[in-house]
Amino acid sequence: MVYDPFMDLFSASQASTGISPLSEILRPKNLDEIFGQEKTLGPKSKLGQMLRKGYLPSLIIWGPPGTGKTTFALALSQHFNAHYVHLNAVDSGAKALREVGEAGKDRRIQFQQKTILFVDEIHRFNKAQQDVLLPFVEKGDLVLVGATTENPSYELNRALLSRCRVVVFERLSDDDLNKIVTRAEAHYAKSLDQILTAAARQNLIEYSDGDARRLINSLEILYTFTKDEDQAELLDVNDMRELLQQNPLGYDKNSEMHYDTISAFIKSIRGSDPDAAMYYLARMLDGGEDPIFIARRLIVLASEDIGNADPRAISVAIAGLQAVEAIGLPEGAITLSQVTTYLASCPKSNASYMALHKARELVEKTRTLPIPLHLRSAKTALAKDLGYGRDYKYPHNYPTGWVEQSYLPDEIEEKPSLYEPTARGFEKNIKEYLNWMKLKKDPKE
Repeated sequence: MVYDPFMDLFSASQASTGISPLSEILRPKNLDEIFGQEKTLGPKSKLGQMLRKGYLPSLIIWGPPGTGKTTFALALSQHFNAHYVHLNAVDSGAKALREVGEAGKDRRIQFQQKTILFVDEIHRFNKAQQDVLLPFVEKGDLVLVGATTENPSYELNRALLSRCRVVVFERLSDDDLNKIVTRAEAHYAKSLDQILTAAARQNLIEYSDGDARRLINSLEILYTFTKDEDQAELLDVNDMRELLQQNPLGYDKNSEMHYDTISAFIKSIRGSDPDAAMYYLARMLDGGEDPIFIARRLIVLASEDIGNADPRAISVAIAGLQAVEAIGLPEGAITLSQVTTYLASCPKSNASYMALHKARELVEKTRTLPIPLHLRSAKTALAKDLGYGRDYKYPHNYPTGWVEQSYLPDEIEEKPSLYEPTARGFEKNIKEYLNWMKLKKDPKE
């Protein structure tokens, strides 16, 4: 779909007809009217100064929904007097991209006019489709402005990223959302306080969750619903929620938020902060995350980050998975809460995890060294004749259950220190026992 940046999209005459939705009526017309992204686009920012001096590079705008990505692209087209083309990667392909690119080339050569191609959800393009854009962006036939809610480094190929500058848009603050409310009040010539209670107004801001589009759509519903009514009472929180049919928290199990939230959850447990861990657990559960996925990640954490500092942690985590599989949600959330708080409160050690890494590095370096004869299996007559198992010392035959003996290949001359237990939790006992063995001293002495 092609948009004329100079169409009377924001005119008061059109707004007065009631044809345009509130989102179009309130949409900022130029760069200076955009708020909420001052650090990125403001007059004091490097990009803001660059744009205001007349230089427009291709951009990838990365940010949550409703933060002004489309608005920014439209404002750019007006600021640079550029031809504006809007495509959505969901329903566009290589053919459409080539057509836009060729048209942009003709426009640049014949009229010396820039063409801004705004691609919404650009992460939906596959590698081949992204490659179509490369020559047009390289030659300046198109100024690409791609919008994505996903991490560009994961979703876009390196060739395209190298030709674009990544711009990060942040979710809008409550102050920014209240500025939008003020503009809506001016448009409708009616204060929101004449519609909602103070608690309902605050809940509306919280429900919007930094998303301007969600807030504006809600305002439009609220003002339309109360337009011709003589309200005897203000709408309270329950009235407003019923009217707006408020949805759960924004959470996509296949998006970056999935990875960011589980990462914050695991790191909070690793950092022994049960309160933060519970916060992220609640976000995942309320967002519809698979409880089995959470339980499995807790098992991994029990070994990786707690290990022998509390050997019971792995048992608790496995029991948690079994319980969640048996009872499901909503009751399974109670089990996940118990496991989460227990693991977050355990002493921590990654000594076992690091020992595995060190052992693999040693194997990578030494490859398949011969196993010492006394450690080999002597289950056959031929093996015994070859000396397999000969001179092996059985530790249980000795008073302390331990005897000095070499267990590594002879080629490894210096015994490596792979497992280095900490002095935390139960692992402190393990450390003391291993130190005793090094000193060949009875632990009772």
